[in-house]
Amino acid sequence: MTMTDPKLWTSETVAADLERAVHEHRLPPGTKLGEDDLAEAYGISRTIVRAALLALSHRHLVELKRNRGAFVAQPSVREAREVFEARSLLEPRTARSAAERMTDEELDLLRANIRDEHAALDAGEYGRALFLSGQFHVEIARIADQTTVEAFISELISRSSLIIALYWRRRAALCETQAHHALLDAFASRNGALAEQLMKSHLLDLVASLDLRNVSQPPTSLREALNR
Repeated sequence: MTMTDPKLWTSETVAADLERAVHEHRLPPGTKLGEDDLAEAYGISRTIVRAALLALSHRHLVELKRNRGAFVAQPSVREAREVFEARSLLEPRTARSAAERMTDEELDLLRANIRDEHAALDAGEYGRALFLSGQFHVEIARIADQTTVEAFISELISRSSLIIALYWRRRAALCETQAHHALLDAFASRNGALAEQLMKSHLLDLVASLDLRNVSQPPTSLREALNR
């Protein structure tokens, strides 16, 4: 979305756009989100910006610091472990449920997601690939038809993007290709037990790809990060 789009920016669409920028690592942890800068970038009022930042703070993606402003959250090591522990509790069971109710149309949707992820990787668009990788997991929760769990997983995926931005040590953190293909095969065979086990292993591998000593630096400007 660009400033020339006819669509009017609202607090919801600004929040969604900022969240995607976080997903794609265009806004790394620690980036200052100045209200004036954002208002100018989107061509909106500071009131709308403030509402968007408040919404993102509720999703633990933004930290609102008294007298200092808003910043993209920087998850601690403890928070990182808690997020992935929560995912390991929720997602394997959700993968089982998704496998048991998977339709051919939904399987095609997941295949398309993986194709898009591969295309992004081939093009060197690692941020977009990371976003699509996370959407693969969110889509599984949607297919499982567990609305409350889907909302939790969506937030955890967004927070995982921050964790990966801070702590990844290899590109495997983008979700290794074979892991998603193996899950796809389990879904195709409607094998819930296998899907559950594969998801457990996949999340363990993802955690193993993180280096808790590695901390990224924020970009130099919001306009650069948001492509404005």
